[in-house]
Amino acid sequence: MPIFRETDAISGKQAKAYASINGRVEELFYAKSLEATIEKNKVDVPVLGKTNTPQRSAGWSGSGTMTIYYVTSVFRQLMRTYIQTGQDFWFDLMIVNEQPGSSTGKQVTHLLNCNLDSVIAARFDATSDDMLEEELPFTFNDYDITDQFNSINGA
Repeated sequence: MPIFRETDAISGKQAKAYASINGRVEELFYAKSLEATIEKNKVDVPVLGKTNTPQRSAGWSGSGTMTIYYVTSVFRQLMRTYIQTGQDFWFDLMIVNEQPGSSTGKQVTHLLNCNLDSVIAARFDATSDDMLEEELPFTFNDYDITDQFNSINGA
């Protein structure tokens, strides 16, 4: 029976993330975490003779949240431009997961056509010893994996 090798586990601390904004690549070294989810949209398909209501897939939606240290004005400035001009902004995110020494290799995921839901306009907290951070909720409308993890066999 194969056993999972602890050396193949992937640490999130080893990840890298990049945002492509208006033709410029911004390394997101100040990011703390990111989670992006794809959710299937399902519709009911009532079937005569069944007591349950089966469902089938009818599309999908992508959403996520990125938590960053409060040290950049890039996303606030994009939102400010939107407020002033009405011109919405879109960007791509690339996330690289790789653990040195792991036989799993790396995975490179692209979240395409990301659009922020909200940003914090200003922030402070004089009562906390923690560093300031902000959550950036977003949606995306396309998705790709250009490098996939290797299959692992265990020990």
